[in-house]
Amino acid sequence: MDFFKEAHINLINNSKSVMRRDLIDEINWNDRLIGIKGFRGVGKTSFLLDYLRENHPDPKDSLYINLNSFYFTGRKIAGFADEFHKRGGKVLVLDQIHKYPDWAKELRECYDMLPDLKIIFTASPVLRVFEGNEYLQNIAKVYHLPGLSFREYLNHQTKQNFKKLSFNEIIKNHKKISSAIVEKVKPLAYFDDYLKHGYYPYFLDRRSYFSDDLLKHINLALEIDVTYLNQIELKYLPKLRKLLYIVANEVPFSPNISKISNEIETSRATVMNYLRYLKNARLINMLYANGDEDQMKKPSKIYLHNTNILHAVVPANADNASYRQTFFYNQLGYKHKVKSTEGYDFKIDENYLFDVGGKYIKPKSNSSYAASDRIEIGCDRKIPLWLFGFMY
Repeated sequence: MDFFKEAHINLINNSKSVMRRDLIDEINWNDRLIGIKGFRGVGKTSFLLDYLRENHPDPKDSLYINLNSFYFTGRKIAGFADEFHKRGGKVLVLDQIHKYPDWAKELRECYDMLPDLKIIFTASPVLRVFEGNEYLQNIAKVYHLPGLSFREYLNHQTKQNFKKLSFNEIIKNHKKISSAIVEKVKPLAYFDDYLKHGYYPYFLDRRSYFSDDLLKHINLALEIDVTYLNQIELKYLPKLRKLLYIVANEVPFSPNISKISNEIETSRATVMNYLRYLKNARLINMLYANGDEDQMKKPSKIYLHNTNILHAVVPANADNASYRQTFFYNQLGYKHKVKSTEGYDFKIDENYLFDVGGKYIKPKSNSSYAASDRIEIGCDRKIPLWLFGFMY
């Protein structure tokens, strides 16, 4: 215990906050069991250290531990938590909970046994916290930490403090809002770089190696998160990698499942399962006409999850249309329902029809909108594409 406490104090004191995430203010920290899920390298550890610095500055109150430690191959979480609680501990942070066997059963034991102890855990986005899990139903509250929005990236790069906007604010007041932003910074001067290197925060420390680091995390997600947590034999890993590459080369595209199954030499049913695994891992996004109701069907279109992955996997092949639509889906999809619809690129929240394109795109009808790249300020139903990056 003393070793972990010393490591915790050193980590808190010797690391510094580089970018405070707004999700800190959206979580109900009064809940006793809180999960933070997110892709590798998205900043889950830094996020929780920021929370501890702000809310539990007394080192006796809190303890951060990484379950990569070999110590926990011979020590149960419940017993460790009990000892920590008896020493006056109030908040226990368990990083990478998916590395520990019987994690759900142990968390439930802690929850029942230690009502005065708050536990916060982090996990891969693939981890099924509730699905088929009777231990944590109705007691755990799980949040997803996304990559940086364009607003967060722009704030960091320009030392500004632009506030997040609601979708309705953008729809109704985009001209006034974008004019006020453009008076302070030139968003388009930063937009292209964000699309390639700004979604994951490790650009802060290793800008020159960003794509290499991202490819490493993508491969680790496939090798460990997708295969291990879905109990897929490693011999099938090359098929998963090839499927992701096929998607990246053709995004956005309407998939021909039979053709894909022939290319990766597996069944159509397996292709559909693999696509769901990639989606759950936050590597791709799938667009459906009926949203979540169609999850078991073939998607209308497939995109990569964000433009940074697109640039890392196929840097030479991605065109402007791919980047634009991937960005729009990624930024809108975090908090809004995004569907496919006949004649338009996207339908948002059942009511808003959108096409996404370049400088000269226009709304197709009096009831639709256009998200336009390469413009600073829009007019009427033509809205700057970059402004949709201000929604979180």
